[in-house]
Amino acid sequence: MAKDETLISAIGAVASNGMLGLAGWLPWDIPEELAYFERTVAGAALVIGRLTYESMDVVPEDSFVVSGQSDLVMRPGCTRVASVEEGLRGALATGKPVFVIGGASVYAAAWPYCHRFYLTRIEQAFAGDTLFPDTIPLDHWQLHAEELKLLHENLSNKDVVCRFLQYRQLNPKPVPLVHCNSVSG
Repeated sequence: MAKDETLISAIGAVASNGMLGLAGWLPWDIPEELAYFERTVAGAALVIGRLTYESMDVVPEDSFVVSGQSDLVMRPGCTRVASVEEGLRGALATGKPVFVIGGASVYAAAWPYCHRFYLTRIEQAFAGDTLFPDTIPLDHWQLHAEELKLLHENLSNKDVVCRFLQYRQLNPKPVPLVHCNSVSG
């Protein structure tokens, strides 16, 4: 990898039953896990799906929102893009670290380009309506770091085990360049 090449990372959390989301947000309320997410992505350019974007109270500048809705109202500093690849190109162009933050379809499209995946595995089942994509082959990625913490989950008022994992993909695909179509006559 070239010295000046920016790493592309993804970050997310998943329950033991594969749930990732509920009604456009998280199926759990674990403040320390959310704080970990916020610390990890601070100062990065983000690639976000529209539903995830709409669920966020605060969206930082240099966020690239993947949506087919050309009339989507964007917050200051955010850019609508038509594809994950376009979002990754835009995020890389900022020179900042790049994080893919979901949702499920964005993770599924972005994983081939990711060097790292920061995944919190929450060792409890939660009801939800969005599953973590089973097409992401994290079992083939190198586990680089793991930390276990017992954290409080506010909805159930119980403590849950959270495994903070960092995976590395050794040979991610390069993000495709934009090709200009020329007409020869």
